[in-house]
Amino acid sequence: MNGADVLTDVLLLNGVDVCFANPGTSEMHFVAALDRKPQLRCILGLHENVVTGAADGYARMTGRPAATLLHTGPGLANGLANMHNARRARTPMINIVGDHASYHLPLDAPLTSDIDALARPMSNWVRRVRGPDDVGPAAEAAYRASLSPAGVATLILPADAAWGEPTGARQVAKVVLDPPRPPDPDAIREVAKAIRANPGRVGMVLSGSAVLADGLELAGRIASDCNVQLFNEVLVAHTQRGRGRTAPGRIPYPIDMALDFLRDIDVLVLVGAPEPVAFFAYPGKPGRLVRADCSVLKLARHGDDLLAALDALRDELGVKRGGIVPLALPMDEGVPSGPLTDDAVAVIVAAKLPDNAIIVEEAVTSGRRFFPLSAFSAQHDFIMTTGGSIGEGIPLATGAAVACPDRKVINLQADGSAMYTVQGLWTQARENLDVTTIIFSNRTYAILHAEMRNVGVKNVGRNATRMLDLEGPALDWVALARGMGVEAALATTCEEFMKLFDAALKRRGPFLIEARL
Repeated sequence: MNGADVLTDVLLLNGVDVCFANPGTSEMHFVAALDRKPQLRCILGLHENVVTGAADGYARMTGRPAATLLHTGPGLANGLANMHNARRARTPMINIVGDHASYHLPLDAPLTSDIDALARPMSNWVRRVRGPDDVGPAAEAAYRASLSPAGVATLILPADAAWGEPTGARQVAKVVLDPPRPPDPDAIREVAKAIRANPGRVGMVLSGSAVLADGLELAGRIASDCNVQLFNEVLVAHTQRGRGRTAPGRIPYPIDMALDFLRDIDVLVLVGAPEPVAFFAYPGKPGRLVRADCSVLKLARHGDDLLAALDALRDELGVKRGGIVPLALPMDEGVPSGPLTDDAVAVIVAAKLPDNAIIVEEAVTSGRRFFPLSAFSAQHDFIMTTGGSIGEGIPLATGAAVACPDRKVINLQADGSAMYTVQGLWTQARENLDVTTIIFSNRTYAILHAEMRNVGVKNVGRNATRMLDLEGPALDWVALARGMGVEAALATTCEEFMKLFDAALKRRGPFLIEARL
């Protein structure tokens, strides 16, 4: 029984039974311990950003953390972008980062780095294991930190702590988590008073459990009875949508649209969400999206019992439990035909979405129409990249498919961001994951063209164009997918796309459609 064995025992005892990994020499004793514990499923990612993104997708769909296994500072650094997205999504995650043996660090070997400093900006909690006797307590603390409240925990495991034998006979124990914080009665009363005083001019931004089925039902009853507008965040970590469910509007990403969207809101109520702000600073435009005279009230924070807070607000407002829930109305878009467009893909997918599917959206500019269209689709879960760091769509879909093997996962994916973590397709093939990837193949970073306009650049020259376009050579997504072991096909018309999408829905396993626009 060495330190690595203790670590696996703590993980398994607390229900952490999946490890997304890209290990190296310093982690070999932990890898050997994983071999002795086959009940802990190990999934290889060919890049650390696939590993951390897949752990994010897994946790969003299960509500519990997966472990990651990363190789020293450079391995951690490769996974930081999707750790950032996970932190912004308030996702539980336990990163295990191997390091040199503690006595080897003063020699400054080539892979030596300040792992603690690298981890802190993208982690909610960081701890370095002090030795074999500290592995158990540190692992338990990491598990607790990942869920109380949910966030990214990073545990640094020196090699000698992994291979060393603990001196004591400490019993591995199941971690008892603190319950969510109860509602604040003063906040409930303040929000209820504001809602009564400003009918029709109160907006409520929902997040976390408040945008899952039970929370949406509570929020929908309040909105219907008290004339409150419901909003999703700009970037949605996880929500449940479709026919029969309340459908909050999503605050737009483009700054001018967002300002107009919230223009008539006098009181903005936050339910587990931060105040929405502009993604970037733009010349002559505000950073806050609400008017300067808009009151911003917090009904509940991340880590609070959001459902209890909404229920207490419902009770304070005198809203009956059996009240009317506002439902989305169908959008009659007809059946697209002819050359394929991004709007046509959104219409077709929204119309044909199977029951209980999982949508992973990183289509960026090409996918914006899907969200409003999908309010009247079959019931489904929706997750997307949350921290603005592109390259998480394929890993998110990978992790979601591991978490929910009996559900169809559909990844709406922009071509430029897909190239950041294209290696995730190989993991989907290796694990035979039921993911249909739809590549919006417009061969450009379309969002950056829009941002050039947003910052006031009117004339885009040759140098800038070459930084924003993906031509010369064009990416061949069918060949790329097949090279990763994923069957793929090309669609250039609506008719071709519908045929391929229908076929993908009838089969299991990974499949990629290049939707050439």
